[in-house]
Amino acid sequence: MRGVEICLGSMMPFLLRPMVVVAAVLTLLPFLVPAFWPLSGWAMQRLPVAVRISRPAVLCVPYVLVAVSYGEFRWGWFSLYLLLPVAVSWLLYLASVADPEQRGDWRDLAVLLVLGLAVDLRWFEPAWPPRLAVFNKMLLLDSGIYGFLVIRRLQGVGFDLRLRVADLRIGIRELAMYAPIAIVLGLELGFLHFHAQLSSLFHVVVAWAFTFFFIAVPEELFFRGWMQNLLERRIGQRGALIATAILFGLSHFNKRAAHFNWQYVVLAALAGIFYGRAWRQERRVGASAVTHASVDTLWSLWLR
Repeated sequence: MRGVEICLGSMMPFLLRPMVVVAAVLTLLPFLVPAFWPLSGWAMQRLPVAVRISRPAVLCVPYVLVAVSYGEFRWGWFSLYLLLPVAVSWLLYLASVADPEQRGDWRDLAVLLVLGLAVDLRWFEPAWPPRLAVFNKMLLLDSGIYGFLVIRRLQGVGFDLRLRVADLRIGIRELAMYAPIAIVLGLELGFLHFHAQLSSLFHVVVAWAFTFFFIAVPEELFFRGWMQNLLERRIGQRGALIATAILFGLSHFNKRAAHFNWQYVVLAALAGIFYGRAWRQERRVGASAVTHASVDTLWSLWLR
């Protein structure tokens, strides 16, 4: 919880700036609207192809607002946030034409590779003022959401955050199966450490909600809704589950350490198995995000 409090506390002075607030709203809308109104984007299919492909260029606006607000506007970064979302849409449009059966195209892989590495290796974070790099992650996510859901129209993603009882049941079941394994292995590896930090119910709920929307859902959408979903069409459910879990684990190689953090990779890869199982049962990102957010919250509160 302390980590979440520090994060929120350090961001508050920045978010109070009017232009940053507007930028935050414009960044969250492409994420939240399709999450709670999953069919809202299909009307755009009637627009000309050129309009549909170029439409996500508006994602450069949050960068402009934040950069101008801090006097850090750069034409290079502006061009990146203007053109990269369009390039994503263009590649996924070509993929939709070349692969109408959605078995997975090299362009799908290229988009996932660029978006994943850009976030994981923090390629574009220097564009943003300190403590506001979260904008980069969310804008890249917005590009992927528009590209895969509106342009590619990828089926079976399950990006619907109107949580059902089944989502909670599945998410908690996978948590109950993973937690004992993670705790025993994590303590044995010296990666986890119990600490007696008591938090109020309000703080626990806030920490879980923050983790759910800004960590768990983006990662589950990327790894399960897009990656595991596409891999299943090529290598089957079991192979896709294992491959995605390994890649998910490897994406944590540089977390909490300046070197290759193999303990984190192992635990994250194991977690990826259970997150993937939660998503796969009813193909809903909400279910795996419940497991993911619960694991991260418990780890942050009592095992960090």
